[in-house]
Amino acid sequence: MERNYISSVRLSSPVDEHSYLCSLPVVRHLSRQGELRFSKSVTFFVGENGSGKSTLLEAIAVAYGFNAEGGTRNFSFSTSTTHSDLYRHLTLSRSAHPKDGFFLRAESFYNAASYLDEIYEVEFRNHIQTGYGDRSLHEQSHGESFLALVGNRFSGNGLYLLDEPEAALSPSRLLTLLAHIHALAQNSSQFIIATHSPILMAYPGAEVYQLSENAISSVDYRETEHYQLTRRFLEHPEKMLRYLLDD
Repeated sequence: MERNYISSVRLSSPVDEHSYLCSLPVVRHLSRQGELRFSKSVTFFVGENGSGKSTLLEAIAVAYGFNAEGGTRNFSFSTSTTHSDLYRHLTLSRSAHPKDGFFLRAESFYNAASYLDEIYEVEFRNHIQTGYGDRSLHEQSHGESFLALVGNRFSGNGLYLLDEPEAALSPSRLLTLLAHIHALAQNSSQFIIATHSPILMAYPGAEVYQLSENAISSVDYRETEHYQLTRRFLEHPEKMLRYLLDD
């Protein structure tokens, strides 16, 4: 059953024209196109570096009440205030209230894991089962800790925002993550994911929003540059490498 805790997002106030945010394609397009709707249980933001997909996901997370560096709405740590103020200009339309939720971002996952170590120091030291497993996330590889978090902490009926989760995962582990996403989506959960991974964006029935210089467009994942470039490379690696590397 599809459940959308966030049904749409829109700019509710103008961004300062002198702010760097105005240079991001996603901000310009939201200003022109109005609201961005979420009609599927799984939505992907895809686009080139600098398109603003992670900035938008972060702003949605903070506007919803999640900690800017990741975690649940109860996480209160802050190692560095580097998030943008885009969240101040967003209005989220909410159609239901989740029982669970998590904002997972690759770039500050280390900080979130350190925060959990402080909270569960005794439990992790004695290998006592917690909502995050029975081992410190720092005692596992980056990929293992990502999946341990998803497998142990994500309980369903939840809103899960993931920023580039593929950064820590091998192709086989990406397939494992897809299986987790599917099980949770079947259990009344909503995912909004910023990604570069053609494997993840192939999830059946997902909404894929491509952020480009020209627009925010709903596309089939096969229409994305990520898919097309990856496919061309895998089909003709020698040809592409010669083109790239020959003087």
